[in-house]
Amino acid sequence: MALEKDLFIKESGIHGLGIFTSIDIKAEQEIMVIKGEVISETECVRREDDENNVYIFWNGDNYIDVSKTKKIKYINHSCSFNCEVQDRDDESLWLVASEDIKAGEELVIDYGYDEIYESCTCDVCLIGEDEES
Repeated sequence: MALEKDLFIKESGIHGLGIFTSIDIKAEQEIMVIKGEVISETECVRREDDENNVYIFWNGDNYIDVSKTKKIKYINHSCSFNCEVQDRDDESLWLVASEDIKAGEELVIDYGYDEIYESCTCDVCLIGEDEES
C-alpha cells in the first residue's frame, strides 16, 4: 500500500523544500509510486542542459521527468539515505523505505551520480571532510 497521502512538503534542513512523513514507516515498505512524463534520452539531455531540469529519474528503460509532480520532485539527497528507488514498470518506479522512518522525518535518497558528492553537505560527507583535514 502506497503512503503518498501521509507525506507532506515543508522546508528542509538539507536544501529548499523536502518530503516528510506524518506516520511511522517500516523498512522495505513501498511509500509512493514515482510517475511523471516519460521522455527520450535526447529530450532528457536537452532538459538538463537547456532548462537545468534536475527532476528526472531513469528506470532502466525510460527517463521519467517528475518536475510537474506535487511531491516526488522535492526528494532531497543524503549519503545517509532512508529511502531508495526500485523498479516498478516501464513508466514508473517505487520509492521504498530502506530503514524504519519515524513520523516527522524527511525522506531522502542517494541521488547516485558522481557530481552530487562533490557538493554534498550531508553529515556523512561533512564528517569525511573533517577526518581528511
